[in-house]
Amino acid sequence: MIKEISISLTPEQSAKEDLMAQAVADELKVSLEEIKHIDIIKRSIDARKKDVKIVTLLTVWVNEKPSEKSDFEYKPNDVSMSPEIIIVGAGPAGLFAALSLIENNLKPLILERGKSVSMRKRDLADINKNRFVNPNSNYCFGEGGAGTFSDGKLYTRSSKRGDVKKILDLLKMHGADEKILTDAHPHIGTNNLPRIIENIRKTIISAGGEFIFDSKVTDLILKENVIKGVVTEKGDKIIGKAVILATGHSARDIYEMLHSKGIKIEAKAFAMGVRVEHPQDIIDSVQYSCEIRDEYLPAAAYSLVTQAENRGVYSFCMCPGGFIVPAATAPEEIVVNGMSPSTRNSYYANSGMVVEIKVEDFPEQEKYGDLAGLNFQKTLERNAYLNGGNGIIAPAQRLTDFVKGKLSPDLPDTSYHPGVISSPLHFWLPESIGKRLQEGFKVFGKKMYGFLTEEAIVLGVESRTSSPVRIPRDKESLQHVQIKNLYPCGEGAGYAGGIVSAAMDGVKCAEKIADSI
Repeated sequence: MIKEISISLTPEQSAKEDLMAQAVADELKVSLEEIKHIDIIKRSIDARKKDVKIVTLLTVWVNEKPSEKSDFEYKPNDVSMSPEIIIVGAGPAGLFAALSLIENNLKPLILERGKSVSMRKRDLADINKNRFVNPNSNYCFGEGGAGTFSDGKLYTRSSKRGDVKKILDLLKMHGADEKILTDAHPHIGTNNLPRIIENIRKTIISAGGEFIFDSKVTDLILKENVIKGVVTEKGDKIIGKAVILATGHSARDIYEMLHSKGIKIEAKAFAMGVRVEHPQDIIDSVQYSCEIRDEYLPAAAYSLVTQAENRGVYSFCMCPGGFIVPAATAPEEIVVNGMSPSTRNSYYANSGMVVEIKVEDFPEQEKYGDLAGLNFQKTLERNAYLNGGNGIIAPAQRLTDFVKGKLSPDLPDTSYHPGVISSPLHFWLPESIGKRLQEGFKVFGKKMYGFLTEEAIVLGVESRTSSPVRIPRDKESLQHVQIKNLYPCGEGAGYAGGIVSAAMDGVKCAEKIADSI
């Protein structure tokens, strides 16, 4: 007999197979010996009451052995002599597009402006120690994209866009923990992602695909509105049957190049704000209604949203047990982002706190046109730099002082390694952002009693939530509306938001190319 059940378990029961099995046997009113196998389908934390439970959906085999055959198969072809498809960018969209092309007997040629994972680590160390930002190798650019050195959040609401399970299965195949297949809000962890990205590269190369690192694309080869290839910064001309443009949301030079060539792009809404950090035990106490977190419970997370003056104010990329990192992609700008390891065992919890920015909010639209949002983003990051200190020391303020509108005489400890300097963010942030954040924080303090505390710190600025530009494409063919065989893809094209949705978009573009060739 095979039964599918939903059961509420204690954190300890959820963590220990023998205790889970006994709880399931009790629920089904059978003996423990009759339980032959249990598959976890999905699990999530229910912290609405003080007695926190793990709600778990299970498939249980009672007096019956399960089939050992997996329903997931990845069948790579030898594509070493197949038609070449150029992929610009080795982030999730580009890598998963490559895996899909290989399945469809097409050869991916991946051009990445940055370095491989192992080489990229040295540049990240240089940012934190020497405060030097390599414009082509940093937390945003390089193998794996912005997701490589991040929390590796895999939660997405974009199930209609593609096969989420296939993406998760491919990640598991390349080394991710199988828990990503069952957790309601799965994550991989910044400590595990580099190895997984390297494994994906090995799969692509072993099938005949190619990678060219340190290869920044600066121009397109066009003939009568049909793309024939790309030109790199070194002057190399690369020819392919089609081009997938998967450059990520921070490749500003790509937008500017397209704009200068008269290739259609369009401004889109996005969000900007700050990053807020608390001691993790404060968030645990608030969310789990406890003084000390149960040893079997993960570091607590939160999700907050409200409206202030007709604009959304919300938490973004919340990282329990994580740390804040410098995510600038050029000198004289400060950008902060958050991430956490798989264990989520840092002393701190951080989250982006951002305000919705609509196209009509962009200043200087007459001057910058479709790049007005991009310029607004640049201006905010430049202001953060001018109000910070010595390169990438971030401007910061106690959360309570930010809300009250006063300079902090001192600052709490923070996970941001380069350091912080007291600054009146409430004063120099654009009023459209700062005032709304102040109102939002007041609301969040009421929703989460204990959230609004002087132990929390605000750092500026969180500006890379998504691209302020969309590269429009035909809904059916996914090709650019103006340039045939050019496939704008992923976050940088404005069609995804996160690792999984970007990966699914990459797969979709690869499948459309396979159908058209």
